[in-house]
Amino acid sequence: MHNRSMTAAFTRRIEDFTCAHCRREVKGTGYTNHCPRCLYSRHVDVNPGDRAAECGGMMAPIAAMLKGEQWIVMHECEACGHRRPNRCSPRDDRDLLIELMGRPFPRV
Repeated sequence: MHNRSMTAAFTRRIEDFTCAHCRREVKGTGYTNHCPRCLYSRHVDVNPGDRAAECGGMMAPIAAMLKGEQWIVMHECEACGHRRPNRCSPRDDRDLLIELMGRPFPRV
């Protein structure tokens, strides 16, 4: 299992996508890595934006926390178990983030 920090090398990619979990059409900003409605992602990166991961599994949101003013969601791959924390955006579902705050935030 590869766990890297949120400060790992970053490649900005502006990509629109259809969420594979809830089917929402998502307009990417270059920093978008998950669906703002359901918070699911895909395991496609080794380092953010590089599209070098071969897994491709669904990354489920398993916990959330506030770090200062910044919301962080922890994703876990349903296929291989890889975990990665991700920054949230103002358009992410706050009710879902608050619900996820009730779960322990795992260390990576």
